[in-house]
Amino acid sequence: MSGGRLSIATDAAATVITGDRYRLTMPAGSADAYLADAEGTVWTRLMLTTSVDRADAVDERYGRADIAIRDAGHFFELIVTQASSAWRAERTVLECRPGDVRVRVEVEGSGRVSDVTLLGGRAILPSGAAGVFRSSIGFRTVFVPTPTRPVAFLRPSSAPAQLGVVGDADPGRLNAIFSPPPLCFGFGRADELATEAVLAEASVTAGEPEQWLAAHLAAPVEECGFTTLGYEPLDGGYLFRLRYEGHTTARDRWVSPEIVLHPVDAPLDTVTGLRDDLVARGWARSATRDGADAAPAWWQEPLFCGWGAQCAAAIADWPDPAEAAAARGWDPWLNPVRPPKLPTSALSSRARYDDWLELLERNGLEPGTVVIDDRWQKSYGLNDVDESQWPDLKGWIAQQHARGRRVLLWFKAWAPDGLPAELCIRTAAGEPVCADPGNPEYRALLAEQVRWMLGPDGLGADGFKVDFTQRGPSGVSLQGSPATGEGHWGIAALHTLLGTLRAAAKEAKPDAMIIAHAMHPAFGDVEDVLRLNDMQERDESGRLVPIALQATVRAAIARAALPRHPIDTDQWPMPNHAEWAAYVDVQPELGIPALYYVDSIDNSGESITAGDLEQVARSWREYRARAR
Repeated sequence: MSGGRLSIATDAAATVITGDRYRLTMPAGSADAYLADAEGTVWTRLMLTTSVDRADAVDERYGRADIAIRDAGHFFELIVTQASSAWRAERTVLECRPGDVRVRVEVEGSGRVSDVTLLGGRAILPSGAAGVFRSSIGFRTVFVPTPTRPVAFLRPSSAPAQLGVVGDADPGRLNAIFSPPPLCFGFGRADELATEAVLAEASVTAGEPEQWLAAHLAAPVEECGFTTLGYEPLDGGYLFRLRYEGHTTARDRWVSPEIVLHPVDAPLDTVTGLRDDLVARGWARSATRDGADAAPAWWQEPLFCGWGAQCAAAIADWPDPAEAAAARGWDPWLNPVRPPKLPTSALSSRARYDDWLELLERNGLEPGTVVIDDRWQKSYGLNDVDESQWPDLKGWIAQQHARGRRVLLWFKAWAPDGLPAELCIRTAAGEPVCADPGNPEYRALLAEQVRWMLGPDGLGADGFKVDFTQRGPSGVSLQGSPATGEGHWGIAALHTLLGTLRAAAKEAKPDAMIIAHAMHPAFGDVEDVLRLNDMQERDESGRLVPIALQATVRAAIARAALPRHPIDTDQWPMPNHAEWAAYVDVQPELGIPALYYVDSIDNSGESITAGDLEQVARSWREYRARAR
């Protein structure tokens, strides 16, 4: 987004601002602006109507808009002021710099901020037209930098998309596999929707129109008190929506984050553009390699995580073969009725992990790191050891250390289990929903738990695999304790949660490793290793998307967002043996090889043979040789 050319020309018809790679035209008397590439081909007509709802009032713009143009020296501002039904004053500011165009909304007044829409919103125009207005779609394709179900990194411009920290596996909610992902979208003119097209570099020649328009959200992470950023298209128009849910308060004046628009050459440039912008503003200092401490060598060691083996054992151990077969072959695309839930977490035990590690040793596999997965705890919120499953966990960890291995503990983010209700976000009826990272008493308790789990007087583990960061609280009616500080909601609250955990971990063990699946550049200071997270299977047409391809795209997004961070390649779930074997060969090229299966594949029931384990051992040997 760097550059230096910026000029403005005004006549009776319009004001035209020209930057390095764009042209913005605002017709005289209009509150809209047309954003085009350097050749004049329009990307979008920007609707400068916005809405900032309060928890107790819907925001509608009305009356004639007042339009002002200000020369700020290094940039130009177009300021659109209009009466608001919810605020004393409200204005949309469009800031034109040499390399980009930035849009924000400013309000005067006090109230609890609910939904915020940018580049569109509710209005009652002098013409009598009323309702929701949107910017125009002059592009065909949208790049969405997060895994979803169905797999759709590229989708038609008419398809909505959501980025944030709220989601699960239910329909319409499986879009927070990265939580949070990079908060950006890419808009392309081509019709190509193939997953592998994300990896393509710029395909245009000099002089041709730019092929992508990037749109990212810029704000300090502590001001990201929203749960999701949504791209919402409808009938040739779109707007962006931020959901604050009434947990951010405007006190006399409030300014929204900025939507930053700038032309780029390829989809992944949208992520690097976000990262570079945040780094330049001082909002993501740990997102680049510059000045970064070298990662401890053991962080790069191949790891074994028992979750896949637990899932395979849960099916293999079922006494009813018909139920086991149904669970193994269940496909939501073909059968909407899910088989009975498997007791997978009950299969995290010392005895089983000893058996799996012994099997790996017999086949020449020596992981440098072992991850004890869900669930070694009696209660997720207290992180107390379930002695019936893991007797003398401290001693077991010491044994692994004696063998040259490190041990990570699975940590369930947000979990309220076992916590006092006053340390939780609660429903209107007072029922705990999740831990409250805005409460200093919860943060103190979490830090105490972490020091015990990693410290020499406790379990002595070496770090955490953090999971379920997408379980952030969401709801206008939810409430924390009176001790909860302002602004601890949404993405900002997750950053506080991870920051508390990581700071305590480093205090207990300076080389502790924190693995998480937060791919936003501003989260580089609260995690050490980026996990690619659970794999999906099919695209919108029902076709199987190769696991290796999905993971390659995920890793490319992770590297673009946080290039200094190692990548945990994950390995669950696998649809069948062939996909697993193909991914084994690709993992060392993407990051840290992770082995989840040792004797069979859960989804297909196919066996993993000694020859298969030799394939893994060979890939690990080659990986370690390159790393030396």
